[in-house]
Amino acid sequence: MAARTPDICLLTLALILVACQRPPMDNAGAETVPAAVQPGGLDAEAGDGWHAHDEAGDPGEPVPPATAPGAAAALHAADLAAFVPVPFGAGEQALRAAWGRPLAGGGADGGCHYLFAQPRPPTGYGLAFMVEDGRFVRVDVDDPTVTAPGGGRVGMEAAAVAALYPGRVETRPHKYTPGAAYLRVATPGTGGVLLFETGADGRVQAWRIGVPPQVDYVEGCG
Repeated sequence: MAARTPDICLLTLALILVACQRPPMDNAGAETVPAAVQPGGLDAEAGDGWHAHDEAGDPGEPVPPATAPGAAAALHAADLAAFVPVPFGAGEQALRAAWGRPLAGGGADGGCHYLFAQPRPPTGYGLAFMVEDGRFVRVDVDDPTVTAPGGGRVGMEAAAVAALYPGRVETRPHKYTPGAAYLRVATPGTGGVLLFETGADGRVQAWRIGVPPQVDYVEGCG
């Protein structure tokens, strides 16, 4: 028995050394795991650098439209008033006087016609005011340099428009072009509507502001 005492001592010493080399424990008694492999931590993917992951290990969700940078609050009367020269329903002469610059076009009393801002661009019409029964009822824009109330403009993708007006875009199919659409944004308390028209590629080709039913005239005055 005395001869085996050194062996027992050596075994005891080895167990003590192994215990000293174990990872530290947290307050709950679980071993501390490197952050790179913890659920919700960072995980490296070849060629893509570091990516944040959620608790299930899937890539993080995109920013919701309601919290997307630049998302507009609900449009109000002041937003429309800042864009149109006179309130909808004003007479043609009041519109011309308030615009204060040349407007080409006109028509017979009682009909529908457009007044085009001058000078007109090489392509398209730029900016045009619709007058029906002698009253200003709508403004049409296909100029990409002109920004709509809330931030929309020609050339934007439909998804970008939806992000600018979160929860307030009603999408309707285009009357003539497959894949194209009308993105209709109501402006509560104003009676007005902001409407974006997209092509089959999903990008805004033109937009308009007006009052129903004229704002929904697909052919304009046609």
